[in-house]
Order: sequence, then structure tokens, then C-alpha cells
Amino acid sequence: MVTVSPPDTWVYALRLPPDPRAARVARMTVRAALGGHGLHEVLDVVELLTSELVTNAYRHTQGPASLRLTALGDGRLRVGVWDSSPYIPAPFDQSPGSRVAPVPVDAGGGRGLLLVQEYADSWGGWPLGDGLLGRGAGKLLWFEVGGEGAAARRAFAV
Repeated sequence: MVTVSPPDTWVYALRLPPDPRAARVARMTVRAALGGHGLHEVLDVVELLTSELVTNAYRHTQGPASLRLTALGDGRLRVGVWDSSPYIPAPFDQSPGSRVAPVPVDAGGGRGLLLVQEYADSWGGWPLGDGLLGRGAGKLLWFEVGGEGAAARRAFAV
């Protein structure tokens, strides 16, 4: 008899209120989930990038946000942040190979999503169609780290 083990996959989902502490709660959740699954090598990057996406959701929308951590079977980790705004910001509105212009040195913001572009292995964004009464259902911004070839891609980029 052959025993087949399912791949090491799991999902955590967290609803975040429109609260300035949401990014801290998201970071704590990421630290607990990834630490519990032994993913220490990607912890700092995932924590930073998650914090940036959740902070943007809080700063640029009036509604709640959701965080979803998904371990895919091939060693990749996908992080998605949903919010109520349908606007897809750069660089998420372009293909992952596209480069966004650097932010001026004296700008007060605008660097967070560039961090995602630099440190994630892949990323993207999707508008989520029409909600009730013709209102938009928001968007999902996501990024992935890890998996086969991730280290090679990072080494090639240096």
C-alpha cells in the first residue's frame, strides 16, 4: 500500500478593521504563522511587504481590509491584501517585468510598493468587479516569495 502525503499547504485569513493598528496586527500574524511553519528565511521580507500593503489599505480606503497567507505546495508563499478601493496602484497595474520610476528623494511617501517590486519574487493586482448596487468590490494586491528558482532569480538580479 502506498501512502500519499498532501503537499505542505495551509491558509490563514484575517479581517482587518480600518484602524491604524492594522499593520501591527498583520505583522504579528505573519510572524506567528511563518514562525510556526518554520519559514524563518522569508519572515523579514514577508513581514515588511505585508506591512506595506496593509498600511496602504488603511491610508487609502475608508473600509476594512483582509489579509490572506497561503503556503503553496512548491515552497512558495503567497500573501494577498484585499481592500475596498478598486484603484490598482503602480507597480501592480503593470506586468511584473515592468519597472516603476523611482520616488523623488524629498517625497513623503510612495516607496512601499517599490519595496514589493524589489523584494517579492512575483506580484500583481486584480480589481474585483462590481459589488452590490453597482459599487466596486475593491481589489486584491498580492505577492509571492520562495519556491523553486527564487534564489536563482535573486542571484541573477544582483
